[in-house]
Amino acid sequence: MSEKSLELFVRRMTWEAEGVLSVELADPHGKPLPAWTPGAHLDVHVGGHVRQYSLCGDPKASDTYRIGVLDEPSSRGGSRYVHTRLRPGQSVTVSEPRNHFALEEADSYVFVAGGIGITPLLAMAREAARRGVPWRLVHGGRSRASMAFGPELAALGGDVTFVPQDERGHIDLDAALAGLPEDALVYSCGPEPLLAAVEDRCPEGLIRLERFAAPVVERAGDDDSFEVECRTSGVTLTVGANASVLEAAEEAGLSVNSSCRDGICGSCETRVLEGTPDHRDFLLSEAEHAASATMMICVSRCSSGRLVLDL
Repeated sequence: MSEKSLELFVRRMTWEAEGVLSVELADPHGKPLPAWTPGAHLDVHVGGHVRQYSLCGDPKASDTYRIGVLDEPSSRGGSRYVHTRLRPGQSVTVSEPRNHFALEEADSYVFVAGGIGITPLLAMAREAARRGVPWRLVHGGRSRASMAFGPELAALGGDVTFVPQDERGHIDLDAALAGLPEDALVYSCGPEPLLAAVEDRCPEGLIRLERFAAPVVERAGDDDSFEVECRTSGVTLTVGANASVLEAAEEAGLSVNSSCRDGICGSCETRVLEGTPDHRDFLLSEAEHAASATMMICVSRCSSGRLVLDL
């Protein structure tokens, strides 16, 4: 799927916590930015990398995007560049907002955040407060000093609990998720161990997750090669057993949006015209997998021998 890029500039950078910078982006000519909804993220081009950052500002502020960036010691370059090289006034290329973690209608919400996972949940809590829908939020982090956006969360007027690990240990998920009504939805973002623990405790259908990284999945047997017709470009690819559709397309010289290559960001989402995908992403819902209208070509394969894609 083609996607429009935006050339914005850094209007402001603010320390929100120990190791966490918020970055406000705006159009250099003051134009309104494309609309977004809570849960959306941007693909941000930083230091030769493309990284996904959740929008954590207010969708009502149509002239500004705000993201929160953690300075990660294990960074592959994106967050380090933001913290050491990016400065107010500089230009940044970003995608239009994309949302695979949308805030669905519900009678109440429970938000569970781990560390920098608070960024999409802050926007969701703000929207729930605006709608007058009951909500509560639990935010866990290494220490109080490392937990971003605390004053903003507290000002929203909901039931907010902060759990600094050095003072209180890990989040008591049994207590946080006790007595969930059938009409509630649970949204969680954070490290994989937290998400797995939340998933274990939530009734099926009530939970929505956003991951930092793809979980490890053991698969039995070897993959087979298959054929992909790229209808738009008129190219037919053979995808080998040890290659992805994305890699085969790049090898053939096709221009394809991509970033994470793990099936968690959505940048390579491609329309399926014919055939049945073998979905292996961690982004689309079960219903979207069943519909097979699109697929993430960085990880998903083919279960019908041949695919026709809008590439």
